[in-house]
Amino acid sequence: MRDAAAVRAVSLVPSLTEAVALSVPGALVAATDWCERPAGLDVPRIGGTKNPDTGRILTLSPDLVIANEEENRAADLAALREAGVEVLVTEVRSVPQAFGELERVLRACGARSRPRWLDEAEETWSRLSAPEHRTTAVVPVWRRPWMVLGRDTFAGDVLARLGVDNLYAAHAERYPRVPVDELRAAGPGVVVLPDEPYRFTADDGPEAFPGLRCALVDGRHLTWYGPSLGEAPIVLGAALRAARQGIPPHGMPPHRA
Repeated sequence: MRDAAAVRAVSLVPSLTEAVALSVPGALVAATDWCERPAGLDVPRIGGTKNPDTGRILTLSPDLVIANEEENRAADLAALREAGVEVLVTEVRSVPQAFGELERVLRACGARSRPRWLDEAEETWSRLSAPEHRTTAVVPVWRRPWMVLGRDTFAGDVLARLGVDNLYAAHAERYPRVPVDELRAAGPGVVVLPDEPYRFTADDGPEAFPGLRCALVDGRHLTWYGPSLGEAPIVLGAALRAARQGIPPHGMPPHRA
């Protein structure tokens, strides 16, 4: 294990930025423009997750670049490796996998022990009771064109553990493009609308699904694997229960069965 004081890490993944900044203070020497947590993180910004400035990264002489196989482009990671930088690439497609990958990242960044928040989050998920009622969902993640969660996704596993079964979980693609009329015709028990990567709001999204219950959810709790995992079951569970009960998202007229 490296000495934490000697690690110079660059994070290309917002959720991992938050995890490292809170658990190994001082290890991060740069992060992406999208790394908004923790609030007040004062490190150089090196572009977006899909278009990082690899030249700028190299000038910072990092010991390690933290990436994700889904979030970041293979070409950028290959360029960094070719320049002699170690790149740690995570793969997270389930809640248990998230905990293992978080521990791997934090140790690579010099953490001497497992942070308490990680233990508490894992315990929260392990003690989660089996849902009394299950429902089905479509989960748009983009609009124009409409894209939804498909097979083998972290967010899909999160929802499944909370009693919500993704109707496109068996699709051949992980993020298929599906016309909105097809989404409506699928007859989901709830339409789950996160605020990232596309920012769905009460005025942008639910109106496309008239007659269907919609749940506006915090994308950080649905798609991030980091400190937010500890509170995700409570926050997401409340939004999903409200939708199942016909309580509309803020600003929406009441659902009529």
